[in-house]
Amino acid sequence: MTSDAHPKVDREAVATLIREVAAIEILPRFRNLKEGDTRQKSPGDFVTIADESAELALTPGLLKILPGSVVVGEEATAKDPSVMHALAGTAPVWVVDPIDGTGNFASGNEGFVSMLALILADDILASWIYHPITGQMTIAEKGAGVTIDGRTIAPFKHVPEPKGVLAYGSRGVPGIAALVDQRRDRLTQVKSARAAGIDYVRMAQGEIDFTFFSGIMPWDHAPGAMIIRELGGHIGYIRGDESYRPSQALQAAGILAASSHNVWRDVHTKLFGEK
Repeated sequence: MTSDAHPKVDREAVATLIREVAAIEILPRFRNLKEGDTRQKSPGDFVTIADESAELALTPGLLKILPGSVVVGEEATAKDPSVMHALAGTAPVWVVDPIDGTGNFASGNEGFVSMLALILADDILASWIYHPITGQMTIAEKGAGVTIDGRTIAPFKHVPEPKGVLAYGSRGVPGIAALVDQRRDRLTQVKSARAAGIDYVRMAQGEIDFTFFSGIMPWDHAPGAMIIRELGGHIGYIRGDESYRPSQALQAAGILAASSHNVWRDVHTKLFGEK
């Protein structure tokens, strides 16, 4: 720990761990899943043996890199939701999504990533998003910016006509999907990658300018939130407090990210304004 109580970790050690786990637990199972290797946790929410094995493999490695930390993994939380309370606690927390885009992975589509974020007292300190197929590694660190494969990414620029992703469905608060469906034509849209981590990296690369997701779990969005903030954008829940805090996922509605506060407000008004 540093004197200001913020944990410092070797970002490359974390990146190496993610790569190693993907090579051992994920890639050998891609397009090689057997009967019984995939199941539904809830309608439309898939998990595979690769998700579970990768999370189990990442956990001890992360705890070794940062002693005294805890791990909040998607699969562990599915079994015990109380694990989420650690996000606002005093110990550093690793939020882990071993395979983001499990539906893509299970169907043999290359649109999936491994990602994680380091959080302390609801404050995101760093994140990693790794694409096992291409080897692309995106790292964001509070106050240090964003890199993709070691290349520094420039802050977001103003665009006259923002375009973005609207990813909504059965996840999230009832009624949100129907409302977005009614109003989506007010915005210029780009097809979602069906993996939040990939869509956040697309934002960093300037391909899109906003994203809306009805699903709001922290393992899907905390890694991307670090990217958005470091590049000068804004990310927040669509109801109540605008600012994004990982621990509020169980009480919040959808989550909206944009390349600036102005774009955020414009998209929010068009989708969720009174008229």
